[in-house]
Amino acid sequence: MDNQTIINVALGSVIAVAGWFARVLWDAVESMKADIHELEVHLPTNYIRRDEFHEGVRELKDLLNRDIKELKALLNKISDKLENKADKN
Repeated sequence: MDNQTIINVALGSVIAVAGWFARVLWDAVESMKADIHELEVHLPTNYIRRDEFHEGVRELKDLLNRDIKELKALLNKISDKLENKADKN
């Protein structure tokens, strides 16, 4: 085998490996594009709608207001009991 044949075989092998690697990268990019497109299509359905969010926040506010009212009533009872205590100065 002469030197030119060895160079041709080595260069051909390097180009073949580089082509295979480029093809693998190209397929990965195409797959990623398809995944991103699918995500774009389904993304709006995966999140809560604005009206559902407002309804949930409204329920939380109502629960907190009710709990605060109950706490105020309890504190008023305690305050009344302390005022009516017999050993008060």
